[in-house]
Amino acid sequence: MEHVRNSLASFFSPEGFTPPPYWALAKELGIAPELGHAAARAIASHAGSLARPCARGSVESNGEPVLLLPGFLAGDYSLRVLATVLRNNGYRTYRSTIRTNVSCANDAALQLERRLETIVARREQKVRIVGHSLGGMLGRGLAVRRPDLVAGVITMGSPLMAPGTAHPVLMSAAAMLVRLSRAGVPGLMSEDCIQGECARTTWEEFHADMSPEVDFTCIYSRWDGLVDWRSCIHPDAKPIEVRATHVGMGISPLVADRVLAELNRQRAAVALRAA
Repeated sequence: MEHVRNSLASFFSPEGFTPPPYWALAKELGIAPELGHAAARAIASHAGSLARPCARGSVESNGEPVLLLPGFLAGDYSLRVLATVLRNNGYRTYRSTIRTNVSCANDAALQLERRLETIVARREQKVRIVGHSLGGMLGRGLAVRRPDLVAGVITMGSPLMAPGTAHPVLMSAAAMLVRLSRAGVPGLMSEDCIQGECARTTWEEFHADMSPEVDFTCIYSRWDGLVDWRSCIHPDAKPIEVRATHVGMGISPLVADRVLAELNRQRAAVALRAA
């Protein structure tokens, strides 16, 4: 698999981070209980037995807009559990409109930037972004580009520090997308996205300084089987550890509860700064 890894620009794989071994993929089998928790929460929600959910637009959240960004190879459907938890507690969630996250990162960022502009114009307030894996990396890039539109960013299992050290399975998928793009399939990441100027721009946005007015939180898990969990902790962010698989972060209601708590904390911090 070394030839696949070498196809990425070297700056995506800085020293100090290592790709998960092949056997680490077995950790992702832990998604089974996470699916069970999600099903149980859905049943409880349908029965009206969630613990005191707030109405949409409640005092706690004031209907604050939250844009949810899916991970690599995933779409908006992958964050339905998270969206439900946030809506049940008063937040107004918005889909990214990404069906499958496989396109050029810069193209996706431009699309999401327009999405942010639309939401801000409609709601007349900044948006908080919650992104899973690649979605979190895109979210941080958006906050760097447009701090006037973003109030805060929460990443979940996003290898901001070393995306090039992801599991060989993910690297193979990325290499396949590049080959398909080279063959003429539209809408996929290209060679420039992993080696050229596009790749360099993306990497710089991952690490550029964010406005101090934009809250930044990184959620990570030592049970992550697809990325080096250490690469998910950005030095400028508040780190929060959870017990979850990489894929399971997007569907676990327990992780969703941590995201909810962090959104509430971020809002409280803003109110404290304004006082």
